[in-house]
Amino acid sequence: MRIVHLLYSLDVGGLESVLVSLINHLPWDRFEHHVIALTRCGQLKNRIQRSDVHFYDLEKQHGKDWWVWFRLWKLLRQIRPDLIHSFNIATLEGAVSAFFAGRPVVVHAEHGRDSYDPKGENRTYILLRRILNPLVDTFICVSRDLHSWLRERVHIPERKIRLIVNGIDTQHFAPGSKTLPPRPGFADEAHFIIGTVGRLWPIKDQANLIRALALMGERDPLALNRSRVVLLGDGPQRRELEQLAQNLGVFDQLWITGWRDDVAQLLHCFDLFVLPSQAEGTPLTILEAMASGLPVVATNVGGVADVIQDEKTGTLVPPQDSEALMEAILRHLHNPHWSRQLGTAARQQVQTRHSLTAMVESYRILFLNRLLQKTE
Repeated sequence: MRIVHLLYSLDVGGLESVLVSLINHLPWDRFEHHVIALTRCGQLKNRIQRSDVHFYDLEKQHGKDWWVWFRLWKLLRQIRPDLIHSFNIATLEGAVSAFFAGRPVVVHAEHGRDSYDPKGENRTYILLRRILNPLVDTFICVSRDLHSWLRERVHIPERKIRLIVNGIDTQHFAPGSKTLPPRPGFADEAHFIIGTVGRLWPIKDQANLIRALALMGERDPLALNRSRVVLLGDGPQRRELEQLAQNLGVFDQLWITGWRDDVAQLLHCFDLFVLPSQAEGTPLTILEAMASGLPVVATNVGGVADVIQDEKTGTLVPPQDSEALMEAILRHLHNPHWSRQLGTAARQQVQTRHSLTAMVESYRILFLNRLLQKTE
């Protein structure tokens, strides 16, 4: 089965990691993979273990670039795929190119919303999804929140929507002995390490975590002295976040690592994982932290509540509420036994509900069934 995976770029991110897992774990003798990036295939392609995967860069220009869809059409005519697997709104118009290139099966995945439309209320994008709905055979969503939104707000028929929750490798992401952050002089064994993983981007709202840290200094100065924050990632907001920490007087408590390939190992440095996002699908970073046995504080957005049971496998707080986030962090800091119990329960939940094997099998069945229905 020849599959084209169409995405904006193959760079570091949650949906990109899902794609890498699918390519690496779908049966090698049953599937042929072609990855097309509207812009460029980035560093994440180095994590694909198969040597027979084909990569293509369409070099889309910034803003509107109508010619990119013509270039896609020409490429699809050459590849002649059985199925196209596209990701998020940026690639949805590829269904038009696919239609004129021979009408392969089109499976479109919604993994979350963009920073400029965190609630999915952009009328233009809603209308675009409705108009192109006839060209899409199946819409995949990764959370119940996205499922409801597609059905009730976008008006996609229920029969065309398939919920497939994200899964991770719980052997790779697993509990380990507490280690210190690999930055000399940043922390010692007495420090409480608060960490998060993600692109430094407005919708991830790491600024909210920095503000919560500053509020901690007003509420509990001793707790602030004990605390260190690690932002594991990089992105266009890096300088802005560093300046915010400087202005709020917590720059010495902050370490922005940049992108790292040793995320599973660095999670062992953390005492608490925090996800301060304004919107999410089913975030892989939470699943990775939970699989590592870490207690989690996360904003109650998107599919986060599908993953975290408040007070049982983690702590939920409202988005963009620095004070609530600060109070949740302090509760974990001052109640270490309770905090570790939540981390243990979180690990058990991920093993039960979010395994990589179950996710890959769901995609395998969907891809094969859609192709079979197309040929009948």
